[in-house]
Amino acid sequence: MTLRTTRSTVNFTAPFTLKALAGPQPAGLYDVETEEEIVEGNARTVYIRIATLLYVRSPGMTRTVTIDPDDLRRALAEDDAAGRDASILP
Repeated sequence: MTLRTTRSTVNFTAPFTLKALAGPQPAGLYDVETEEEIVEGNARTVYIRIATLLYVRSPGMTRTVTIDPDDLRRALAEDDAAGRDASILP
C-alpha cells in the first residue's frame, strides 16, 4: 500500500469548534495532514482519502485528532463568513 501525505496549515482568527474536539478551540494556526492511498489503474491513478489529521498544540503537549474534512471546511467557512480572514496556508 502506497500513501501520499499532504500537509497544510489552517488559520482561524476566532475560536472554533469541530465535532471531533471537545469544546471550542482557540484561534490560531493549526497543522493539518491528509493521508491518501494510491490506487493505480490501467487508465489513471486515483487517490482515496483515508484520514485527515489535525494537530492541536497546548503547552507541553500536542494531540493528533482525526477529523472530518467537511467539518473543517465548514468551520473555516464560518470563520470567513464572520468577516475574518480564515485561510488554508501551503
